This record gives sequence, structure tokens and C-alpha cells, in this order.
Amino acid sequence: MPYTADDRRYQTMLYRRSGNSGLKLPLVSLGMWHNFGTYENFGNMRKLCLTAFDHGITHFDLANNYGPERGSAEENFGRILAGDLKPYRDELIISTKAGYIMWDGPYGDGGSRKYLLSSLDQSLKRMGIPYVDIFYHHRMDPNTPLEESMMALDTAVKSGKALYAGISNYDREHTAQAMKILKELRCPFVINQSRYSIFDRHIEFDGLKHFAAENGCGIIAFSPLAQGLLTDRYLNGIPADSRIAKGSKGGGFLKPEQLTDTRMKQIRMLHEIAESRGQTLAQMALSWVMRDEEITSVLIGASKAQQILDNLAIIGHLDFTDEELQAIDEISLS
Repeated sequence: MPYTADDRRYQTMLYRRSGNSGLKLPLVSLGMWHNFGTYENFGNMRKLCLTAFDHGITHFDLANNYGPERGSAEENFGRILAGDLKPYRDELIISTKAGYIMWDGPYGDGGSRKYLLSSLDQSLKRMGIPYVDIFYHHRMDPNTPLEESMMALDTAVKSGKALYAGISNYDREHTAQAMKILKELRCPFVINQSRYSIFDRHIEFDGLKHFAAENGCGIIAFSPLAQGLLTDRYLNGIPADSRIAKGSKGGGFLKPEQLTDTRMKQIRMLHEIAESRGQTLAQMALSWVMRDEEITSVLIGASKAQQILDNLAIIGHLDFTDEELQAIDEISLS
């Protein structure tokens, strides 16, 4: 049967403006780094996307190299878009990125104008759309002048192939420089996508989190669950079907040596705080990321539709007491 979106989809989701722009993102966005590749079940991918949209998740985040294989996440999302979500295109925020290796040779990686604009053309073709809402430079490239990369983003926007420019994995210093260049170009820049979790505070220590809030730059957080460490999954050891157990075959980067006795103790103590709040550890970890207005949205990954619904339970449960925040800091920063 043809898909019809749930007419209650906007009743519970909350949206925040991305920096000083007029663009609003849902508090929870769906990332397609994992579970949308060549070897995944297409019916499940479709169910994940439609469940997300039916509950107000309007932002779908991709990159040229997401899969595996590279490009396959965009291809699969393009199939879902054409078959189900095309009538709702103007309700969707579709983002993609370029910056990591995508094809062989000297022009398939980095931040050159040649690579970024060629990659965007390929991404649009894979998804079957004329434009994306946000086009990111995926990582800083020390071998390319920052001006060149930012001018490529400006060209993407002014050519109509993207509505907004974004950056990802940029530190505070280079974020400030990128923002200055894009402002001079009068290019609508809206967001920096950064790794952020209870176990990874680098955007706090670097000053990026506060700088972005003070200077009108949105922040969208990825890996909020520390690739699964901030869940109930590892409370009693390493499950056989987990990313750690699968190693490289699981498509992740978790290693058994990361699950030290100290880390296990931290996970169990954080789990106790989550239970006292009436949340799972994963829910508390997401709530913690979104606890203040300095973060625009949090990216979740999911392999089952129920995981999306479980994560959405954080809506309306973002408040922490000073005592809870202090306890989380003492546990995670020790």
C-alpha cells in the first residue's frame, strides 16, 4: 500500500533553530552511518525511515561514503525517498557530506573544490534529487586552503544544489575561521556536526560548544552513545552480536580493550543514575547531550524501529538536577 505519513507526526517532537538561522531541526535526527548499506535489509531501512518521519524526525543525515559500500546509504535512501517520502520532500531536511576518501586517485578525498563539488553531484544523482538541504565539508583538510573548501560550499549553495552550508569535525579555531569566510561570502552557514557524549567532552574542553552558541552556529552531536558504550548492552560483559565482538566485520570502531574495568564501573554507575531518573542509560545519555540550548539536535543510529521510539522518549525529559550533573561529571571525568 502507498505510504501516508501519520497526521500526528508533529504533535510531540520539539524543534530548535540551528544557530541564528531560520532553519529548525528536530531534537532527534536520524543518522545513516550504519544500517543503511549494501548488505542491510531494505525493508528494515524503509521501516526505520518511515517510523522516524511518522514521529516528527524530519532530518535524515548522510554522507557520500556511508554504507558499506561507499555511496550505498545514499542510494538506499534515494529509493525510500522515491517510493514513499517524495510527496513530503518539503518537510524533510536531507544532509550529506564529502571529505573522507570516496574514490581512487588524487581527487576523491580531502577538501579541494574539485572533490567537494564532484562528490555533491554524485550524491544528488544517487539520491535522485536536485538539491540537499545541508552540504557539509566532512573534516578539516590540512592540505587544502580553508578558503578553497569554503568557497566550494558557497558554490554548492549558490548553484542551488544545497540550501545551507555546514562543516563537520571542525575544532573551535577552524570553525571560527570557516564562519568568517562564509559570512564574507554571504553564504548561509548553519551548523557544525561534532562528536559529543558523556564520555567525549572535546567540544567542551576546546571551547567549541560555548563558542558556537555565542556566535550563532548550530551544533548537531553524533556518537552520543559512545558507539554503544552508553547503553545497557555492555552492563554484563560483551554480547556475541555486539560491535566489539564482531570487530571490523561489525563496521564500527569499538575494540575490546576499550571496555576496561574502569569503563565498566563508570557504565554501571551511570546506569544507576539513569534508573533513578526513570530512564535507560541510552535515554539519559541522549537527554544529557540535549540538556541545554547549545546543542541543536542529536543524531541517533538505529537497527530496529523500536530503538527510535525508545530514543524519542527523551522528549520532555531533558532536565537534570545539579546533583545529577555533578555525579555524572564525577563518574565520567574521573
